[in-house]
Amino acid sequence: MKKSCSPSSSKLDRKTIERNRRMQMKGLSFKLASLIPSNYNSTKEISSQQDRLDHGASYIKELRQRVENLKERKKEAMEICGINNEMRRDTMTIGSNLVPVFELRDMGNNSLEITLITGLNKNFMFYEVISILTEEGAEVVNASFSVVGEKVFHTIHSQATSSRVGVDTTSLCQRLKEFVL
Repeated sequence: MKKSCSPSSSKLDRKTIERNRRMQMKGLSFKLASLIPSNYNSTKEISSQQDRLDHGASYIKELRQRVENLKERKKEAMEICGINNEMRRDTMTIGSNLVPVFELRDMGNNSLEITLITGLNKNFMFYEVISILTEEGAEVVNASFSVVGEKVFHTIHSQATSSRVGVDTTSLCQRLKEFVL
């Protein structure tokens, strides 16, 4: 049986294919928009598909930049603590004589990141740091640690309990330094 190839049927097929393609693109565009956090750059009204794609692209660029910054910070932290291969021998012999490393970063939007690097033999009270944060008006959003060689890397992400009041980072930094160092 021979298939009919009239100009009108091929035109309808192309219209159907194009309509399906547009519907698929629209669905993917909405899915992309749903993956972007609501608090990211919410000043602009996103109504068109082009706006959603532009918004998604800028969010991805920002995430890439953050990843690069974090990689650089990790490299710096490892160099400071002597984790790289050249300094590892010296670190093993010096061991507990290295002072802990403490860093407090204001990430904007009332968010803070605290990085503590200590030795394995340092009697570190993690709950005390969390108590200090709470007393200074911050709540812990995320906390983690990892052990690399003879070092323990603690990372705490916190946010101000009250966005209007915020957190006095000077006082918080001073109290944490006194406790950790």
